[in-house]
Amino acid sequence: MKITTARRISQVFFFALFIWLCAVTTVGEKFWQLRGWPVNFFLNLDPLNVIATILSTHKLYAPLLWSLITIILTILFGRFFCGLVCPFGALHQLVSHLAHGKNNSGLIALHKYSKAQSIKYYILFVILIMAVLGRYSSLQSGLLDPIPLFTRTINLLILPIIGDSAKILTSGRFYQISLLTLSVFLIFVLLNFYKPRFFCIFICPLGALFGIINRFSILRINRNLSTCTDCKLCNSHCQGSCEPAETLKLSECVLCFNCLDDCKFDAIDYNTADSQTSQVAPDLSRRGILAAAFTGLLALPAFRLSGISTRDNNLVRPPGAIPEKEFIKRCLKCGQCMKLCPTNVIQPAGLESGLENLWTPVMNNRVGTSGCQLDCVACGYICPTSAIKPLTLAEKLGKGDFSGNGPVKIGTAYVDRSKCLTWAFGTPCLVCQENCPVSPKAIFAKPALVLAKQDSQPQIDTELLQPYVDAKLCIGCGICQHECPVGSKGAIIVTPDGQSRENRLYL
Repeated sequence: MKITTARRISQVFFFALFIWLCAVTTVGEKFWQLRGWPVNFFLNLDPLNVIATILSTHKLYAPLLWSLITIILTILFGRFFCGLVCPFGALHQLVSHLAHGKNNSGLIALHKYSKAQSIKYYILFVILIMAVLGRYSSLQSGLLDPIPLFTRTINLLILPIIGDSAKILTSGRFYQISLLTLSVFLIFVLLNFYKPRFFCIFICPLGALFGIINRFSILRINRNLSTCTDCKLCNSHCQGSCEPAETLKLSECVLCFNCLDDCKFDAIDYNTADSQTSQVAPDLSRRGILAAAFTGLLALPAFRLSGISTRDNNLVRPPGAIPEKEFIKRCLKCGQCMKLCPTNVIQPAGLESGLENLWTPVMNNRVGTSGCQLDCVACGYICPTSAIKPLTLAEKLGKGDFSGNGPVKIGTAYVDRSKCLTWAFGTPCLVCQENCPVSPKAIFAKPALVLAKQDSQPQIDTELLQPYVDAKLCIGCGICQHECPVGSKGAIIVTPDGQSRENRLYL
């Protein structure tokens, strides 16, 4: 079997595995549901996740230790993850092949190395500098890291589209900012028509990290000058544009092995020899590094100026979410919690929440089949970095050993009297009270005080009951907001005030 055939088999296998693990991220015990599937397998293998979270939180999360295997294997074999494992890379390679074919006479020029390939290293530096900014740090690696990016795209876009079309798996799911998610995905995929594996060689920060590690690789592509005829055929299908026929840029080699397949004179080999025609270190400039550092220092303040600040945050996070300043240091924006949520109430934050919060999980109680269910703690057990910590059902409900703490409060509901049917229009309605799941109910009713038609004196209307919220009993589950018959955001709205994670005062 040719080595390129083995590479393709590996890519197909890991791509199919990735799609399957995304598809089974649904609550249930059937074989096509969560069960014991390692749904965070690819996220845990991503070393950029572990390095960025260590820099932003100064902590190491046990599941991310699996990324050490990726680092060790990269030192042994080179950028195997990019060429054999990465599902996003496999997609780009497929689209590149479809776009440019295999027998195009201009492929050598198309795969020519460009100094612009160093851009991905500067993007990596910007991400890491943003993560290391002490108490102002924020984890933004998930915006461009291919594993969280592709996981998010499959979870929030591709599978819901397939589910709605075929009425299987994720049928009936809805996610906000789908157009933005689609736009980002299509831009990166369609850029392959301009340059093969455009994202991989120009943008990918994970590829940049592997490129830095790759300089220490033991096995590597080498060219034997004594047998090489300088035909340059090995350059024609190089997926990393590392130019094996010239001075091979080792940091750019993604181990596609096309050069071994194309060479007719056995001048290209994959071994432990130190090639005299290799450039080990990435092609970086001091000015570029300084510019990346300066950009990283300015990027986070610019992100926060574009939306909600951490100090005045009005986002309602899922139950178990840690305090906001720590939350944004851990969240990978992978969308796993949103995909797993059985009621579809966990949604990605949009641009109105600022770039810092973009694609992070928020509660939108008007979406899905209901609000946050009392007997559900799924989101905390799927989060790869414990930005949403795992809760037991007893802890969430404040029972047993946690009875002294009380139930976990996501927020507090309040009645918008300008919209409420009973308050604003005098129309009987107690849907919010009827659907309040806590006991005793956090929503109660009182007879309305109205003006008499004749003497304009206030009188009690015992037939018209108006809803009130007991803030001490309300846990902010949002079921009342979801069931409210009033359009738009509803006449009863959940805010983060009183949430357990911040110990915020009621307003």
